Amino acid sequence: MALEEKVMEELKNAMRAKDEAALRSLRAIKAAIIIEKTSEGASGAISEATEVKMLQKLAKQRRDSLEIFEKQNREDLASKEREELAIIEKFLPKQMSPDELKAELQAIISQVGAKSPADMGKVMGVASKQLAGKIDGKAISDMVKQLLA
Repeated sequence: MALEEKVMEELKNAMRAKDEAALRSLRAIKAAIIIEKTSEGASGAISEATEVKMLQKLAKQRRDSLEIFEKQNREDLASKEREELAIIEKFLPKQMSPDELKAELQAIISQVGAKSPADMGKVMGVASKQLAGKIDGKAISDMVKQLLA
């Protein structure tokens, strides 16, 4: 089932249940899908990779907002972001654990022959492609820095 169909089904269920947090999140996803489908150069259909990238972008926006709201002690706004993030993450593929990430990155580092932090660009290029959709880019970057240090 395509993402759009899943979202529409969940949206109907959220409306029946009068779940405001789910409605907010699902409407945001639906809007992002519509924007992506009607963007310049789009054929009216979006690939699974584009869907995952779009969901990751929405999740990252929520995480960034959550971080800001927590720093400003705005628990009312932070709780909304947490609720929306939980709903968005239901549609994302299973994310890698830190141990799985470390193992994958060590294999990539030996594959490209990286030795020092100066080789980070080589590792990030390969890692970003191989691990797309499985984990956040910031987590990849942090782990690569740690392994090359």
